[in-house]
This record gives sequence, C-alpha cells and structure tokens, in this order.
Amino acid sequence: MNRRIALVGNPNSGKTTLFNALTGLRQKVGNYPGITVERKEGTVPLPDGSSVTLIDLPGLYSLTPQSPDEQIARDILLGYRDDTPQPEAIVNVVDASNLERNLYLTSQLADLGLPLIVVLTMGDTAARRGVEVDAEALSRELGLPVIPLHAASRAGLSELKNALVSPPPVPPRRRWQLPVTVEEEAEELAALLTSQHQLSPETAFSEAVLLLGTPVAPKTTRWSPEILAHLHGDHERLTREGHDTTTAIAEARYGEINRIAQIVIRRAETPPTTKTERLDRLFLHKFWGYVIFLGILSILFQAMFTWAEVPKGWLESGIAALSGGIQKVMPAGALRDLLTEGVLSGVGTTITFLPQILLLFLFIALLEDTGYLARAAFLMDRLMSRVGLHGKSFIPLLSSYACAIPGILATRTIESHKARLLTILVAPLMSCSARLPVYSLLIAAFIPRTTLVGFHVGGHEFALLTVQGATLFSMYALGTLATFLMAALFNRTLLKSEPPSFLLELPPYRKPIWRTLGFRLWETAWQFLQRAGTVILALSTLLWFLASYPKAPAETPKGTAMERSYAGQLGHAIEPVIAPLGFDWKMGIGVVASFAAREVFVSTMAILYQAESDDEEQQTTALKDRLGAEKLPDGSPAYTPLVAVCLMVFYVLAMQCISTLAVVKRETNSWKWPLFQLAYMTFLAWFVTFLVHSIGKALGY
Repeated sequence: MNRRIALVGNPNSGKTTLFNALTGLRQKVGNYPGITVERKEGTVPLPDGSSVTLIDLPGLYSLTPQSPDEQIARDILLGYRDDTPQPEAIVNVVDASNLERNLYLTSQLADLGLPLIVVLTMGDTAARRGVEVDAEALSRELGLPVIPLHAASRAGLSELKNALVSPPPVPPRRRWQLPVTVEEEAEELAALLTSQHQLSPETAFSEAVLLLGTPVAPKTTRWSPEILAHLHGDHERLTREGHDTTTAIAEARYGEINRIAQIVIRRAETPPTTKTERLDRLFLHKFWGYVIFLGILSILFQAMFTWAEVPKGWLESGIAALSGGIQKVMPAGALRDLLTEGVLSGVGTTITFLPQILLLFLFIALLEDTGYLARAAFLMDRLMSRVGLHGKSFIPLLSSYACAIPGILATRTIESHKARLLTILVAPLMSCSARLPVYSLLIAAFIPRTTLVGFHVGGHEFALLTVQGATLFSMYALGTLATFLMAALFNRTLLKSEPPSFLLELPPYRKPIWRTLGFRLWETAWQFLQRAGTVILALSTLLWFLASYPKAPAETPKGTAMERSYAGQLGHAIEPVIAPLGFDWKMGIGVVASFAAREVFVSTMAILYQAESDDEEQQTTALKDRLGAEKLPDGSPAYTPLVAVCLMVFYVLAMQCISTLAVVKRETNSWKWPLFQLAYMTFLAWFVTFLVHSIGKALGY
C-alpha cells in the first residue's frame, strides 16, 4: 500500500502548483464526507519505481482553525478523522518571501512528531524584494531536509522525489520553551490526553498547547468530561495568575523563529521597490483602481455573454444531432421520448452551460494566479459588508448574471461559512441569461417602442433609450436590488452574525502557470458534470413524465395533449394560486414546464398556442401574434402590458431552475438550503408580482 503524505502550507505559498506538478493527471478530486470542503489526492511516481499518495490539504496559517478548510486540515494532521487516516509524513511548503510567518506553521507541524520535509518556494519573489534565504543553513537550524524548488520551471522536483523514496526524518525535539507555569500545565494536560485517549506523546503535547492557546475551552464531544473540566480549570488558573497563554505560546514560537531568521536570511541594505508595489499604486488607487476593476469586469461580462456562444452552439448542435440520431435509429415509443425529450433535453441543457463555466473559472483562475483577485475583493469589501456579504462575494454575484451555477461554484473562494451560504442563497436573484428569452418575447410583444431619450438629425429620430430598453434594464435592476435586500434581511435574521471580518493577504503579482491552469479547468469541468448531472437527470426524467402522461390519442393536437397531461392538470390545479397575479392556466403550464430551464417558457408557449416552426424568427413572430389574440373566458385579453410585466417580475424573482437547485444541494451537502431557497424565492416572486398586478390594476392598467 502506498505511503500517505500530506502536502501542507500557507495560502498563496505555491502548494497547489507543487501538487499539480508532482501528480499531473494522476489525481482525484471529491469532497470530505459530510462537508463541502474539497478533497484532493494524487499519486506521485518515485525514481525507484514505487509511488506515494499525496494529500493536498487546504491552505492554513496555523493549526488553530479559522475556517472549515483549516479545521479539516488540522483534524487530518492530528489523526482525528475516521474517513482519512493520519498521514505518515508531511511535505511542508514554505514561502521564502514570507519566511517568518510560514515558519510558525512549520513549528506546529514539527511538534506532531511526524516525518517532515520542508520545500522552499517563491525564491524568485524573495530575491526581487532584496531577500535571500540560505536553504542549507535553514536545514541545519530546523534539523530537517530543506529543498529549494521553483514549480514553474520544475527545478527541484527531482530532488524532492528522491527525498520521498525513503521516509523523511522525524523533527528534533523542540527548542522553544513556554513560561514555567504554562509548560507545566501543558505537560500535565498532555499526560491526561495520552492516558485517556491513547494519543502519542507528541500528538498529545501538540494538542495540549493548541487547547491551552484557545481562550475558551471548546464545546466538543471528542474529549472526555474530565479533560474538558481540567482544561477549564487550567484556563481559570492561568488567567488568575496573569498568564495570556495565547500570546505566551506565540511569543515562544516566534522567539525561536526570529533566531533562525537572523541566521538564514540576508537582506539588501536598501530593499528595492518591487513590481507589486508599483502596480498596487495603480490597481488600488482610490479612483483608477475602480476604473480598471470595472474594465476587467466588462471583459468578463463580454466573455460570459458572447465568447461562450460559439462553443455553446457546438454543444447544442451536438446534442441536437444526437437527439436526431436517436430518433432515426430507435422506433417511436416512450423510451425514445424519454431519451430525447427527457434526458437530452434536461441534462443536455445543463451541459451547454459548460463553456460559460470554463470561461468563468479561467478568468477567476487567471485573476487569482496573477494576484489581482485579492485586490478586487479588497476594493469591493466595503460595499458588500454593509449587507453582510464578503468582499469575495462580488465575483460570484457578478457571474450569476450569466448563470447562477458558475456563480454558486465560485463561492468556494469565500472562507466564512455564513458569508458563503448567504451568497449562495441570493445569487439566483441576479438575472441570468436564461431569463433573456422570456424578457425578449414579452417585451417585444407587449411593451411599446416609445422613445424616452433621443435626438433628431435630418428628420430622422435616433433613440438612445426606449420604453422597451428601460423595461429590460428595470428587470436587471430589480434582480440586483432584491439580491442586496434579501442578503441584508438574512444577515439580520436567519444567518445573523457580526459584519464579516476581512483579513486578506495581498500576494505578489505573478505570471500564471498555464499547465496548472489546464489542470484546474479539467477539474472544474469534471466536477461540474459529476455534481449536477445525476440530480438533474432524475428531475428531468420526472418533468418529462409529467408533461407526457397520460398519453393522448395520436391525432390529439399538441396543445390539447399538454392540457390533459399531468403537467396540464397541475396548471389547472395551480390556477387559483396564480390567478391573483393575472396568470391563466396556460401561463401556469409555462411556469411549471420552465422549471427545468427558464427559457423553456418560450417553447412551451409555442406548443400551447400551436406556433411551432423550424424557423425561430417565424415561430417568435407567430407566437407574439397568438399571445396578443388570446382571450379569457370573459372575452378580455389574456395578455396585456401589465400581465407581461408581471410575468417578467415573476421570472426575475422565482427559482425556476433545476440545475441551480442541484448545485446548491451539492455545495451545501443538504436539501435543507435548496428547499428553503425554492420556498423563499417562490413566495417573494408571488408577493411582489401580486403587488405589481394589484397596483397596476388600481392605476387603470
């Protein structure tokens, strides 16, 4: 069985780049059971023909966890997770340009008593700052192998692989010492942990120091009541005697770290002005910083709305060709209909989102790898924090204009659990591109082209803003406003918390490593297809069944067959609920059918009003005419400008997307949150639409 080695390091230390360089495509990505923290493992072939399993643990600054990611990393290193054995050795990635801060984690890892190798990265960044680290001297002072490495050029990889052939050495006994009273309490608590919980002496002492360094005894079932009571007594005694254990432990560690740093670091007498400092003067400027930021976002918008259309068209054509091929080779029947109208229609629609997702993650990965994403989060934090969101919420919310799915996946960059969940809950309120067909149809059919702002030249009128354009803009504005209002509401009630703290390291600007980007895009594509496909397949099959059964005679018109189907019956059943909104049962069918994807509303209406055509433009024209001519039983028009606006308002606010619910379920690892999301957005859509319809009727519209 392969030895299991943990790859551990601070965020932005080059750890993930090293993992990809060592494992290549020999890696698998999943989630730790019961949580959404990403789990990455890979196989590293070694020069002697053997191999080891490398576990890429989430980045962390210390073994005192501040986020779910850090908690997972700590528990694995201490051997507390049943699903993941304690690693047999550790490869600790240390950033040479921030040596003192990185060595704090190294000090904690050394206490665990596990074999340890230190990999020194970012030597080029340190050199640009006028800093040089003597790797041999650092190895002597730590008593551990220290391997300088440059992952981009792959220099040092062979030395690291050779070092992994044999088990690395166990760290020497610690040199740093705590104040006498604190040291005694730590030793006593470690002895109790060893006797009652069968921990190794090294793990027990490491855990004792971590527990004593936490101001409040943890609420956990991991330790016996006697251990917790003893820990509580230790805290009271040390506090009563004037010991600040958190500070004492940090000072003891940093005392040894500073001693080592003075020996191994050589600094230039006059540190040069770095490229990062020069660029930050521009990118973080109070005015130009925001101008550049908006320019970058404009490019992102352009990519999400237009650049993805070509590959998306290829996928749509491929799915259409596959559907046509199935129709040619399979005899007519329920199985063929299931495959073409259920599986390919539902899952196929989801797959067509893949180009947008890959483009989004390519942009985010480029911004992250170059160091700019941290600056964008810094710029937007002040606005986001006012409604309980995090600075890093901005990019996920922005990308939700194209599609909420990649927006929700992008929330993984948010460390705070509550801020991440809050972003997930409100992201679908941003008007995605799937709503555009609904807006386009209803605005073109029922909203006048009256010019609001324009000018005349040579007897010709040039419109800068029409009622139609203002209506479309108002739909996007409504979704954005609802997003921030609901975030503020949830932050003060359901997810009540203090304003999220925003401590962010601004990494140096770097050139992206394209090989690493390729790995990340491959992971993203595979995870998306795995995460969303299974749930969407099941729900799409259910929707197909509801819209297709009970089967009507072959000569029955499609519109009548749809009305008699279970979906049609459902439309009639919900008519009393949607009637106060100005909707009839046919609109109800459209609402139900478009739950698979919002744009399905247009094709559903085309079937109901028998306006289908192979030519999309002819179908749209015919459908607009049929909708305009539709009458209610009392002879009044079924569709009016007010009804059209109400339909659009409903689609702005309602959760009409199976794909999004499936991804929310996967990302939160629970049905509780997607069901809550479905409930609150449906109620919000109904209530606001009811207000719009009632006010419109009262005003004579």
